[in-house]
Amino acid sequence: HMQTRPQKVLDVGGSPGVYSLWLASLGHEVRLIDPVQKHVLQAIDASRNQPGNPIASINIGDARSLTQGDGSFDTVLLMGPLYRLSERSDQIIALQEARRLWVQIANVRVGGLQMRLCYGRRCRCNNRQSVLRKYPLRESKQRPAPQPRGRGDFFTTLFMHTPDQLKAEIADSGFGLIETAAIQGPGWLATDFESRWANPERRTLLLELVRSVEHECSMMCVSPSNIPIGRKPE
Repeated sequence: HMQTRPQKVLDVGGSPGVYSLWLASLGHEVRLIDPVQKHVLQAIDASRNQPGNPIASINIGDARSLTQGDGSFDTVLLMGPLYRLSERSDQIIALQEARRLWVQIANVRVGGLQMRLCYGRRCRCNNRQSVLRKYPLRESKQRPAPQPRGRGDFFTTLFMHTPDQLKAEIADSGFGLIETAAIQGPGWLATDFESRWANPERRTLLLELVRSVEHECSMMCVSPSNIPIGRKPE
């Protein structure tokens, strides 16, 4: 979806810069913001270790109040804010801010949005299944109950979208949905995942399986993470 020419990319909620560093290594001009100072410092250190293609700038910032000018980026990534922000109103604001920053021409621009799905899905955090049983989700809003203090088996308080909720948020914030793709797909269900991944032949088969169902709507809930790609209206 990203055009081949070098793009101006804003990584909103970029954490330690994993995606920013990769995109910078491909020649894109990437700027990262994150509300957590520790993450910003980690990204600065990581960028210094990639001197040939560093991240262009790294700063503290909030997805709901971006300081960059209108139409100043070709691509905006939201790989964390939509599930870190637990209120729908904040999620819509973050999406609208991302849309504001895209350039004002009739080309497709891409924003990556990460969501976590619930319905008893096992997430990659300690004792997740028992936590879901003991502290059930609020059915009306699909949000977890307040996190008890002193419980080390909680990852964080977050919002877990259903596919329909995510589509509605994208529409309500003024985007057109191009596609939604599953990231892990059913691959994480393999009990011997590490050994499969270490073997080139088995890894290829695993990736072929994931690709074969990455756009299958009925399989979206099997994947812990999905990425919708949004388009700014012409």
